[in-house]
This record gives sequence, C-alpha cells and structure tokens, in this order.
Amino acid sequence: MSRSMETDTFAALEKREWAKADLAQSYARVFAKAADMVAPYLAQAVTATEDMEALDLCCGHGNVAAVLVKAGAQVTGLDFSLAMLDMARATVPDARFVEGDAMDLPFAEATFDAVTIGFGMPHVPDPPRVLAEARRVLRPGGRIAFSVWCGPEVDTALGYVFGAIAEHGASEIALPPGPGANDYADSALAYPALEVAGFAGCRQSLVASEWQVEDPGAPYDFFLEGTARGGALLRPQPAKNAAAIRAAVIEKVLEKHGPGPRWRVPIPAVITAADAV
Repeated sequence: MSRSMETDTFAALEKREWAKADLAQSYARVFAKAADMVAPYLAQAVTATEDMEALDLCCGHGNVAAVLVKAGAQVTGLDFSLAMLDMARATVPDARFVEGDAMDLPFAEATFDAVTIGFGMPHVPDPPRVLAEARRVLRPGGRIAFSVWCGPEVDTALGYVFGAIAEHGASEIALPPGPGANDYADSALAYPALEVAGFAGCRQSLVASEWQVEDPGAPYDFFLEGTARGGALLRPQPAKNAAAIRAAVIEKVLEKHGPGPRWRVPIPAVITAADAV
C-alpha cells in the first residue's frame, strides 16, 4: 500500500480525486449517463415548480440543477469540487453555483423550498450531518430527495465491478474508512436518519437506470476513469490484477446480458424523499 493510501482519510480522498478535471469530466461524459436518467425523478420527488427556491447539494456537473431550472425553479447548486462547478456553470447558466461543504451550509435557516442530493450521500464523511443541514435551510413543509445507487443485492454494474475487485484485486489496496457506497439506499438506515434530522413522510422509489454500451468491459472503464471511490481501488492495481478485474467484469456482463454486440447494463438507483416538519 502506498504511503498516501496509508495516511489518507475518506474526506481527503474525496476532495483530492474530485478536484481532478479529467476525472470529473470523465464522470460527466460517460458514468453520468445513468445518473442523468435519475435526475428527472429527483425533480419530481420534490415537486419542482415555477419559482420554487431549490438547493441542489453535491450538484456535480449540474445535471439535476438543469432539470430543476427547466421546471422553473430558482436553483442554487453547491459542491466542493471546483472542477465540477466549472462544468455546471457552463452548462446551466441560469442557476447559481457556489463552492461549499454540504455538512456546513453557507445559507440561513428556512431559505429553500426543496433540497436535492444527486448521488452525494456516499461522498460525504457524515451523511446525518448533511441531512440536519438540509433540514435547517428548508422551510417547514419543504421537501428533500436524494439518490443512491443500489447495492450488489440487485443486478447492477456496481456489483459486477466491486465483486471483481473483491475477487481479483490486490489485497493491500483498500479505501480509508467512510460511509458505505450504498448505505442510504437502505430504508432501515435512511428513514431513521431523516426522522432524527426533522423530516417525516419518508418514501422510496426505484429508478431502473442503466448504461448502453458497445464494450462489455465498459463498466470497469467507467469506474476506473470517472469515480473517486472505485477509481481509488482500481487505479493502483498491478497490471495483472487490473486485467483480471476487467476480464471478470466482461464475463459477468456476457453472462447476464448476452453476447452483444450491444449491452444494456443496469445500474439502478433508489430515490428517498421526505418532508420537513
């Protein structure tokens, strides 16, 4: 294990990786094709309407903000990644984007009617603190909705890739302790955390998001080139291990989704929504 991995923290890993313009751009270009499918459902979950004041936390390259703006909302996006914010400002000029920490929001109480979090919950060190901050800046009756990728208990590219890493990855390469990638897809964890933060009426829905690819190894490439958590496990792999991981992903895609030449690879997501009380 490298010295940087030995001394890393989860927060430092996330901030360092998402600061890289090439990683952020790769995420927006290919990985986010699945996330883009989820964005309209987040807007629906908060009932985005004209003149609503909406806060899009962990806004990334602005895909959720774009849908909220299209619905007529007045949108503020917040992210810690300047690389992501640069893309968001370019693609969604009608929204306001600010650099900031989702665990310590630079907004007054009761400022917004809605908060969305598109796949940001696994990327913050303290998700309950994010929910508490979201409740603080929401007006009573406002809504929150966040999306999280389903875990490997369902058929998902995430399970294909992380299963291959577990089987073929070098044992000395590991992530620093942090939230599980799929923890908040679980209502048994998400609902109590929301209720403690001051929300009620918790509900969930499933979005059958997917990638359409012409290479059965594409899910490996997407995680390698366009994610912080998966990339931190994949990029340091010795060549032999990397080849074995990618081969295992290809084998799984062919097994699950046929011989091609094109594949619809599922990476479904759960949307959790609740009302501020």
